[in-house]
Amino acid sequence: MASLIAILDLKGKPLIQRSYRDDVPPSYIERFLPIVLDLEEEGQQVTPCFTREGVNYMHIRHSNLYLLALSKRNSNAAEIILFLHRLVQVLVEYFKELEEESIRDNFVIIYELLDEMMDFGYPQTTESKILQEYITQESYKLEAQVRPPIAVTNAVSWRSEGIRYRKNEVFLDVIESVNLLVNSSGNVVRSEILGSVKMKCYLSGMPELRLGLNDKVMFETTGRTARGKAIEMEDVKFHQCVRLARFENDRTISFIPPDGEFELMSYRLSTPVKPLIWVEAAVEHHKGSRVEYMVKCKAQFKRRSSANNVEIYVPVPDDADTPKFRASTGTVQYAPDKSAFIWKIKQLGGSREFLMRAHFGLPSVRGEQDSMDKRAPITVKFEIPYFTVSGIQVRYLKIVEKSGYQALPWVRYITQNGDDYSLRTALEKTSAPIVPMM
Repeated sequence: MASLIAILDLKGKPLIQRSYRDDVPPSYIERFLPIVLDLEEEGQQVTPCFTREGVNYMHIRHSNLYLLALSKRNSNAAEIILFLHRLVQVLVEYFKELEEESIRDNFVIIYELLDEMMDFGYPQTTESKILQEYITQESYKLEAQVRPPIAVTNAVSWRSEGIRYRKNEVFLDVIESVNLLVNSSGNVVRSEILGSVKMKCYLSGMPELRLGLNDKVMFETTGRTARGKAIEMEDVKFHQCVRLARFENDRTISFIPPDGEFELMSYRLSTPVKPLIWVEAAVEHHKGSRVEYMVKCKAQFKRRSSANNVEIYVPVPDDADTPKFRASTGTVQYAPDKSAFIWKIKQLGGSREFLMRAHFGLPSVRGEQDSMDKRAPITVKFEIPYFTVSGIQVRYLKIVEKSGYQALPWVRYITQNGDDYSLRTALEKTSAPIVPMM
C-alpha cells in the first residue's frame, strides 16, 4: 500500500501529489531528490526502492519526470512500482505525451484518475479503456452524474458488458524483433528475438478465447507430438486477462479479451539467430582526399519471403562531402546529420544480392588509422511479413460465446529489426582498388 503518490520534475519539485493516508507528511517529498543525489555522489547505485528515517521511497523515471510513492508500512514494493508504471500508461493514453506541461494543463483530470486508480493506498482500476468510459476530459461540462461502468466492480474489470458488433472479427499479429551484433570477423556475438502477440478484438458479448501455440513445454507436458517446429519461450509476460492457472496446468492461453487493441503477451528467445539481411562494405581511402565504398547486401532467408522498406545505414566521416552514388537497386541518399548514407530498398526478395557504390570527398586531411578506429557499425532496418524467425505458429484460435455467433479470426506474422541490428563486418580497408559495378 502507498501513503502518498507524487509526480516531480527533475529538480525534485512536486507538480502534483495525492495523499491516501496521514502517516507520511508531504514534506518528505522534498527529501527524495537530495537523498538520490547523495547516493550518486557516494558512488552507490540508486535503486527504485530505498528506506530513510522509517519512510519507504519507491520511484520510477519517465522522460523528465519522477513518479514517487511513499509509505511507512511494510509495503509490497513490486506492486507499487507496477502501479506507477500503469499510472504512466494511463496518463499517456489520456494526454498522448506525459510531460511537465501536460501535467500542469490537466490537474483536474489527473486528480480524478488518482482517486479512481487507488483507494486508501490500495491499487484499484488501472485499465485505461475502462477509465476512459467514465472519466473524460470534458466530464466537468456534463450536467448528469456519470456513473462508473459495471466493469469497475465486475470480476472482468477490463471489459464492459453489452458490447455489440454487426461483424465479429479478431485480428492477431505475431511480431518478432531481432536484435543482432556481428563483430569485425563476421561472427554473431549477440542475438535475441523479442516477440509480442498483439490483438484487435471486435467481438460481441463476453467471449472466451483459447489460443494455442507450438510451445515446446506444452507438447512435453501433454505428451503430444509436434507436427512442426516447437519453440521454447522465455520471459513470457501476459495481459491481466489471461488465466495464469490454466496456462501453468496445460499451457493453454485462455482469456476474455478487452475490447479493441491490446498486447496479449510478450516473450523472448535467446537462441542463436542467423543474420536475415547480411551487409558488408569495402572501403578504399585515397591519401585522405577522398573515400570510396562498395556495399553488398544479401537476403539470407527463403526465396518465397521478401523484406519490405529495407534501410541500410553506412557510416562515413563527419566531414565527408560531394557524395556520388550508384546502386543496382533502390535509392541512396546522404544524411549528414547522421554522418551516414542510407541505402533504401523498397522490396528485397529472399536469397537476392545487390551492390552499390558511393564516393565522397574529404576536405580535411587525416590519418587512415584514426578514421578506421572511430567508425560506427552498419545498422539495418527492415520488415518481413508472413514470416517469423523463431518459427512460432498459431495452432488454433477458438472463440466461445454463449450466443453462439460465428467470428472471423485473422492471423498475421511479421519479423522486423529490433533496437540494435548492427554489423561490424564491414568497412575493412582494401589494399586493391575497388572494382566498379558493371
